[in-house]
Amino acid sequence: MQNELKDTKELYEHFRFVVDKGQSPERIDKFLFHKIENVSRTKVQYAAEAGNILVNEKSVKPSYKVKPGDVISVLLTFPPRDNEIIPENIPINIVYEDEDIVIVNKEAGMVVHPAYGNYTGTLVNALYWRYKDLPLFKSGELRPGLVHRIDKNTSGLLVIAKNEISLNKLARQFFYHTIERHYNALVWGNINDDEGTIQGNIGRNKSDRKIMTVYEDGEIGKHAITHFKVVERFNFVTLVDCWLETGRTHQIRAHFKYIGHPLFNDTEYGGNKILKGPSSTKYRQFVENCFKQLPRQALHARTLTFVHPKTNKLISFESPLPEDMQVVINNWRNYVNSFKI
Repeated sequence: MQNELKDTKELYEHFRFVVDKGQSPERIDKFLFHKIENVSRTKVQYAAEAGNILVNEKSVKPSYKVKPGDVISVLLTFPPRDNEIIPENIPINIVYEDEDIVIVNKEAGMVVHPAYGNYTGTLVNALYWRYKDLPLFKSGELRPGLVHRIDKNTSGLLVIAKNEISLNKLARQFFYHTIERHYNALVWGNINDDEGTIQGNIGRNKSDRKIMTVYEDGEIGKHAITHFKVVERFNFVTLVDCWLETGRTHQIRAHFKYIGHPLFNDTEYGGNKILKGPSSTKYRQFVENCFKQLPRQALHARTLTFVHPKTNKLISFESPLPEDMQVVINNWRNYVNSFKI
């Protein structure tokens, strides 16, 4: 359990305490308020109400009295950051919204949250502007409402929480991998099998920290599983449907490179070169034109299915392929069909 919880640091904080032998009975919300830096008692209570505070691996309420020897595990959202986030009036594509959640269809090119080199123009800057009157967006946190993210040059669906209880309940679903996400990817090569599973630990590349590498040594990186199914074949590239059991950084991109099928025009993982096909000038011009029409990796977060944090009903959302991906897929389809005439 402890190792699993550590894997959630990219989504929200994890703390683990073993209560001292001399500890007197004390409410757990008060106990944790004094133990965790930069956290309010209210925030701890929200986490407990959402089932994200575990004592001896079982959820407890804020009123639970800690006892000597208790093992306390805490799943929380990111703490406040020191630097102020500037609200910006940036248009975003809202697919669905209610009092508790918002579903955004992110365009390729938009960074999800501020980080080194991208402190403005991000989705979080836009959310701070749009929801500046909500308590969650007054907290000064780096990633308010975020329980997952997608890469800058990946398009598609994201769910954002609008209050603390929704944030904690959604984070819990991500932790237990009960949220279902499907992606469409165009990859180099003609994949042998119609469907399959890619497994391999993912960790930072030792020589380039900006990219991820699949390690066969089980002691390095984090466990990762990607399932895929072929949607359409174009001789030299393949359109696939992917769904994740785990949510590691660059998981789909790193996994497909690992099996020899990097994503089409993925600059960081070698997909921006002509890896398959004839050596003719005409073919090279065709592929280079596709690169210009799709100046990013061919990856789109197409569907999102999860349990609504308030209604407890299963809900699902789908985003059609964006124009740049659709244009290039049509190009490949026409190119392949031209040989069949």
